[in-house]
Amino acid sequence: MDVCVLGRIGYDLYAEEHGRPLAEVEHFSRHLGGSSANMAVGLARLGLSVGMMSAVGWDALANYLLSTLTAEGVDVRHVRRVKGYNTSLCLTEVSPPDRFPQVFYRSNPADAQVVIGAAELEYLRQARMFVTNGTSLSAPPARQATRLALETAQEAGLRTVFDIDYRASSWASPAEAGEAARAVLPWVRVVLGNEDELFLLTGERQTKMQARAVLAAGVDLVVCKLGKDGVEAHAGDRSCFAPPIPTRVASTIGAGDGFAAGFLYALDLGLPLEECLRYGNAAAAVVVSRVSCSDAMPRLEELTEMLGSAARLNSTLGG
Repeated sequence: MDVCVLGRIGYDLYAEEHGRPLAEVEHFSRHLGGSSANMAVGLARLGLSVGMMSAVGWDALANYLLSTLTAEGVDVRHVRRVKGYNTSLCLTEVSPPDRFPQVFYRSNPADAQVVIGAAELEYLRQARMFVTNGTSLSAPPARQATRLALETAQEAGLRTVFDIDYRASSWASPAEAGEAARAVLPWVRVVLGNEDELFLLTGERQTKMQARAVLAAGVDLVVCKLGKDGVEAHAGDRSCFAPPIPTRVASTIGAGDGFAAGFLYALDLGLPLEECLRYGNAAAAVVVSRVSCSDAMPRLEELTEMLGSAARLNSTLGG
């Protein structure tokens, strides 16, 4: 196994009537969602061997989600089904280019019921990379399971990746989310987040100060996603930047997960940091050109095509 992912699996409903307020939408299309599941699919589509550790409800929604992950080549043997808890649900308005409000239903969420035992720890040790997120720290027993998984992965020599993934509906306050994230940094090598998420983590507003604070906690690499302004990466005393790839926007939902998949794929290949950012931006560009998250993740040939198109555009513009 190349990558083990621990985190959210959710059921997404996207409005089919584009440009209509969510309250007026009558028809929706269903999709696999949840940031961790999206990244798992994205990495699997790029050719990596991926397994997930999570929990879902004992319901028909979970049947669909597990079968979809399996069809995408993601190993779900360590995804638990738990009675009495709800599979997460999200409804999304689609009003491009810049209006995509969402409504989350996360009452008593099943994904907070992740537990880690001897079998899961042995499974985790087989990977090269471990990826998890901040939402998995929001409630027990997933909080303890996530910390144990990070500690185990670090001790086993895996590259540990932490996506801050702040969702207000999962926390009593932003301060609580920041405190929980800071507590696991000693076992994290790579941190991914946008400017607001890194502010929760550090209390700093400037990205360079944010990166400095996270690196000082022992992290090797900090990636700050700047949305339409591109992305920065900071490692030691070195920083680099990559601009976004221009593309027609159908939906921005899932862009960060797409970036993570492309970036981590390139990082796993051992490519230079600047090239890893380009791979991440190319994957994000593919995702925003489509509606949905997991279904929008590019396959390797699509990612390669987007990278080529970006290189040709850059050459034309004299970059």
